[in-house]
Amino acid sequence: MSTTRDDRAPALHIAGDSTAAPKGIAAAPETGWGMALPFYLPGTEVVNHARNGRSSSSFISLGHLEQVDASLREGDLLLVQFGHNDAKVEDPVRHTEPWTTYQESLTVHLEVARRRGARPVLATSVERRSFDAAGRAVTSHGEYPAAMRELARRAGVPLVDVQASSLALWQELGPDETRRYFLHAPDGRRDDTHLSPLGAGAVARLVASGLVEVGVLTPDAVARLDEDVPAERLTWADVDPNA
Repeated sequence: MSTTRDDRAPALHIAGDSTAAPKGIAAAPETGWGMALPFYLPGTEVVNHARNGRSSSSFISLGHLEQVDASLREGDLLLVQFGHNDAKVEDPVRHTEPWTTYQESLTVHLEVARRRGARPVLATSVERRSFDAAGRAVTSHGEYPAAMRELARRAGVPLVDVQASSLALWQELGPDETRRYFLHAPDGRRDDTHLSPLGAGAVARLVASGLVEVGVLTPDAVARLDEDVPAERLTWADVDPNA
């Protein structure tokens, strides 16, 4: 018997930026961690609304949150991760201030989920590949992660601290090995923000583990955390979903 939107198991929806977003073929091998997440959540429908270049504010103003609102159902999860583009001071459409407009925009996402009877979850931004002269992984997101953590506490919302867990992972791997996890591609692209298939899988594993750690998912909802995502499980769209 087929499963309808009314009787299916709860889905997990992602609202976020390019680090999570689906990609078109022209962008390969750039990979959003949302593309890899279904491998670790085999029994959960993952609906990836994330889009390149969006901030917590522009995701709303460009109409993407309306699309999320229309697709959410009672019991679903809405995982919200923004921060990279909120810091773009030169762009008034995307820029937010950590302790005011950033928290306000995130709160709008939380309210949409709750109005639909869905459960909101916040996730701090995945860290960039950034090391100091001594080879120590360093933070790059300013006060945005702290502002999200404070909002999560105040709003009573679970928080998956991807910024902290990814920073620890990059520190463990070191400056040389982490190149494989970011978009250091054969075509000459050198990008320490966006992820390779290996990096997207690693971050998806952090997200899946984090969802269990904060009690959003039960341990039996997550599988294969000791495996890398096979290449055939990642697909790039014929038509760029970010166009």
